Amino acid sequence: MGQQNLIKELENRAISPTAMRLLVLDQLKKASVAMSLADLEIALDQADRTTIYRSLKKFEENKLIHSIEDGTGSVKYALCESNCQCTPEFTHAHFHCNNCEQTFCLRNVHLPDLSLPKNFVAENSSFVIKGRCDHCR
Repeated sequence: MGQQNLIKELENRAISPTAMRLLVLDQLKKASVAMSLADLEIALDQADRTTIYRSLKKFEENKLIHSIEDGTGSVKYALCESNCQCTPEFTHAHFHCNNCEQTFCLRNVHLPDLSLPKNFVAENSSFVIKGRCDHCR
């Protein structure tokens, strides 16, 4: 993806386009699976872990990415859709492959509406399906 498109995407989410943020966004866009901080550190081998982490947190705060806790003990990150507000109605399922350890967004598999008890307010939710992906099957 061109640098100008990356800059525009950051600016559309009110994120200042620093060099590191552009690199992190480019890596996330190239990935076909969710990436952990460690994955990004490997991909951006000269980058500082703290700076990558701060970029991820800024992206998440501004709803450019969402985090996934897939049960591996390592939080993964994936891009949100352009209209996503990261509210429960935008939440989709994720698939974690037990063989290759990759985590995929299942954007067309939405969580069902759940009736919460009175005075309960959902702020986020997660649904992870575990099994074998099409490559490992």
